[in-house]
Amino acid sequence: MKILIINGPNLNLLGTREADVYGSKTLDDINKSLEKLAAELGVEIDIRQSNHEGEIVDLIQKTQEYAALVINPAAYTHTSVAIRDAIAAVDIPAVEIHLSNIYKREEFRHKSLISPVAHGQISGFGPDSYVLGLRAAVSIATNAKKGAS
Repeated sequence: MKILIINGPNLNLLGTREADVYGSKTLDDINKSLEKLAAELGVEIDIRQSNHEGEIVDLIQKTQEYAALVINPAAYTHTSVAIRDAIAAVDIPAVEIHLSNIYKREEFRHKSLISPVAHGQISGFGPDSYVLGLRAAVSIATNAKKGAS
């Protein structure tokens, strides 16, 4: 089983950007913990990061080889109809994740365009949001596989 993990804009700056909101771990630190968990779960992961909306859409559209998608759309959560539509168009479950609790932040962050097309959303657990998101994606994909056989 292979899971695609997409990180949206500015997540490449983790560890130096707004540590009071996002913590001190870098994206590389998070990726290493995901690789370790993936090995424990016996799954493959493909981790990508992009600051460009169109590139994220392209990644989502090429998900045929993946069993599930874990996505932190970052600021595009609140603005990208294109990413929302790409997720709706592909036939794999998506788990939306956020490091911070978007509902405890500025009002404009309270609306996710992604959540209506995601299987579920995990937010507010810092780097553990990624771990929980990967576990959820594996569980969802495994159950979907069982239901298909």
